[in-house]
Amino acid sequence: MKYNIMIADDHSMFLDGLVSILNTEDDYNIVLTAKTGKEVVKFLSINKDIVIDLVITDISMPDMDGIELNAFLKKNNKHIKTLVVSMHSVPDMIDRLIENEVDGYMNKNTRKEEFLMAVKMILNGEKYFSKEITAVYMKNKFQKKTVDNVKLTKREVQVVTLIAEEFTTLEIADKLFLSKHTIESYRKNLIIKLDVRNLAGLTKYALKKGYVV
Repeated sequence: MKYNIMIADDHSMFLDGLVSILNTEDDYNIVLTAKTGKEVVKFLSINKDIVIDLVITDISMPDMDGIELNAFLKKNNKHIKTLVVSMHSVPDMIDRLIENEVDGYMNKNTRKEEFLMAVKMILNGEKYFSKEITAVYMKNKFQKKTVDNVKLTKREVQVVTLIAEEFTTLEIADKLFLSKHTIESYRKNLIIKLDVRNLAGLTKYALKKGYVV
């Protein structure tokens, strides 16, 4: 039995490299190589009689990226397995892919042997995530859990809410009858306490908690 595989990556050299690696195995048939996710979707809509077993995709692609492609496939073609091979290891990207049931995720600098092993495991119904991707995902989950357990004081909630509502430091100080210096101290402490990088991070936290409608 031969497995039908499609590959989507807008970097020609890397695309050719994956094709070359897969062609060393007798079990794989490359049905399509595409530069965008839309090409994959179009092929599937036209060739409904061809059974595709696995789609290997990058994340960064024009028109439709790998995250969108994975979500589309898992919604409309649940039998198709998906493997993301990318240079990106951003926690939010990993979260979105896992939430949409991606079957595997690995870095582009992965060795040939590990890549072939991942393909085989995924086609056998297993999941495969490289050590690097797993480490990033677990670290992010731990940090999120830690932040979720953080308890803010009533005053801290007031400050972070007003920050999210785009009031200036001086305006917040006037509203809360505090000094500008005190508000600046609250802001700095909140950034550290919530493990965010800037005011945008505080705003995102306030929105997530429902402090701001």
